[in-house]
Amino acid sequence: MSDCQLYLITPPEFDPAAFASVLKSTLDAGPVAALQIRLKDTPDEKLRAAVKALLPICHARDVAVILNDRPDLAAELNCDGVHIGQEDAPYAEARRLMGAERIVGVTCHDSRHLAMEAAERGADYVAFGAFFPTATKDAKTQSDIDIIAWWAELMTTPCVAIGGITVENCRPLIEAGADFLAISGGVWNYPQGPAVAVGRFTELLHLGK
Repeated sequence: MSDCQLYLITPPEFDPAAFASVLKSTLDAGPVAALQIRLKDTPDEKLRAAVKALLPICHARDVAVILNDRPDLAAELNCDGVHIGQEDAPYAEARRLMGAERIVGVTCHDSRHLAMEAAERGADYVAFGAFFPTATKDAKTQSDIDIIAWWAELMTTPCVAIGGITVENCRPLIEAGADFLAISGGVWNYPQGPAVAVGRFTELLHLGK
């Protein structure tokens, strides 16, 4: 069995009340380690409403809630962690706001240097990508799967693979040693529905390395 786990990212836009029921059935379909709430260019009150709607659903299922970009709101709303990009809050500021016990994850694109720097500072995970074409965001970099294997061999800080990951293309990332697969469209846009997608990913993760 693989040690790799699912890390879901919300759709780029959603209505919290409508999405809540979809999220419940999706999380009930198989083990999910974390849900990142990612809403770009969204007013604070809408972000607060989204977190307040989704956090109890996740916590009832032992799923960590990670807020994208905003350590201030993540701390205020009692999220389990925050994910920061290279252009977001500095790591030191995010850690100060979140404290030692909560998660701070860092986008490192395709850079070994940025990843090692983040790990040395104490990041709880580093994220590499995009590995495949993605419609969810404008990916700044294209990563090679070799970076996952290199990281898994040398480092103990967990790594997250992100970017265009689907049921059809995820096996090489699992085999390379990714600790988490971060998935958005590959679940929410799956033709048979998100719950079926989580079931399929679960099967693949249980096949082992």
